[in-house]
Amino acid sequence: MSATLGTMLKQLEPDWSIQVFEKLGTVAEESSNPWNNAGTGHSALCELNYTPLRPDGTIDIASAVKVNEQFQVSRQFWSHLVESGQLPEPSSFINPTPHMSFVWGESNVEFLRKRFEALKGHPLFAGMEYSEDAHIIRGWAPMLIPGRAKNQPIAATHIAAGTDVNFGALTSSLIDYLRDNGAEITTGAKVTGLKRQKDGLWRISYKREVGQTPFVQLARFVFVGAGGNALNLLQKSGIPEIHGFGGFPVSGEFLRTDNPELVAKHQAKVYGMAAVGAPPMSVPHLDARVIDGTSSLMFGPYAGFSPKFLKTGSWFDLFKSIRTHNLVPMVAAGLGNLSLVKYLIGQLTAKETAKFDELREFIPHGEQKDWYRITAGQRVQVIKKDAKKRGVLQFGTEVVASADGTIAGLLGASPGASTAAPIMLGLIEKCFPDRIEAWRPLITRMVPSFGTMLADDAKRADAIMTHTAEVLQIPR
Repeated sequence: MSATLGTMLKQLEPDWSIQVFEKLGTVAEESSNPWNNAGTGHSALCELNYTPLRPDGTIDIASAVKVNEQFQVSRQFWSHLVESGQLPEPSSFINPTPHMSFVWGESNVEFLRKRFEALKGHPLFAGMEYSEDAHIIRGWAPMLIPGRAKNQPIAATHIAAGTDVNFGALTSSLIDYLRDNGAEITTGAKVTGLKRQKDGLWRISYKREVGQTPFVQLARFVFVGAGGNALNLLQKSGIPEIHGFGGFPVSGEFLRTDNPELVAKHQAKVYGMAAVGAPPMSVPHLDARVIDGTSSLMFGPYAGFSPKFLKTGSWFDLFKSIRTHNLVPMVAAGLGNLSLVKYLIGQLTAKETAKFDELREFIPHGEQKDWYRITAGQRVQVIKKDAKKRGVLQFGTEVVASADGTIAGLLGASPGASTAAPIMLGLIEKCFPDRIEAWRPLITRMVPSFGTMLADDAKRADAIMTHTAEVLQIPR
């Protein structure tokens, strides 16, 4: 998020002074690290939680369309940077990877059939295929079928336009662009305080990795893109807009294999159905990954718990985030999500064999010896007040900005990095309202669909999506 915002501002105002502070020795080592996330170019092509079933039995596609629209904005922004030579060869950060949904059981098959019927005529989902034929599904993903009972009802959708994104490589390339164009990148710098001075400037206090001598930087505008630690820093800023917000940290694990024989047989991202009562973050998926030119497979996620807000954070992060103004929302959110607590306890106490059985539901002939466990990134889900001043747990992202627009930060997680470009454009509109009209021609050069919806114009959607696909070297 920070790299995206910095790049946009540098495009809009090349002479502005930009400084990035990174706690670790290099950038993109927390949530953006390619092994700390699944790398899915989240566009709702396969993620079933974006198309819930309405009480009347019909499918609600509104969230799916919104997420896809957001990803198309990111594609346009990346395409602009590639065409202008400001990002390297697209294959360094994005690769074509078909997206599939795969389900079993009569009720799940019926759901997927309805979902396909609801999406197939939409311009953003053109090219989606559906099948209940094991032979066809095996052609899409060979390992899903062998060993499965012949009378088991199964169904799948397949769309070639899916992608696998190395968000770590993308972030590093954006930071390189900023550095090459005059931005100062300070690594090994832990921000310890944010305070508004009487003259309106923000006083940023930080410490270097070596030594405890405090340093100070003054800024007219601050963006807090610190992942899970954004909550802590926004609380230190003292802005009233952060009142009532809390965070619930969830860690994750994946099973990974680098076995060339297995990797060669599975070249897709396959998403299934979350277990009954499980939260959206638990949707099981089997992912083909391409990291630095090397292919692997990942399966998960398996949820865990740590009070840390970052993998490199403190064991006291959760407790330090509790304030009088967010205590009631946090307690209310906890009481309102007992099913999530139950799910986490079940995941924490599950045996390794039980966890591998979940993989076997996707790959019946899977062997445990081929897979090993990796720890993914920390996610801090947003807790906020609802209309009744209680608390709700939000499975998404939330931009929090001061009334005067001089400081803003991003809380939350999924769909995360896939939607960095549209979220940061929204932040620019919110924090720089007096400049947005002057910037509009430059923004529309970066993102031609800015201010419009591709879903409203099928012909324009096809033209823009075809162009970005050609530039990024991915299927339309």
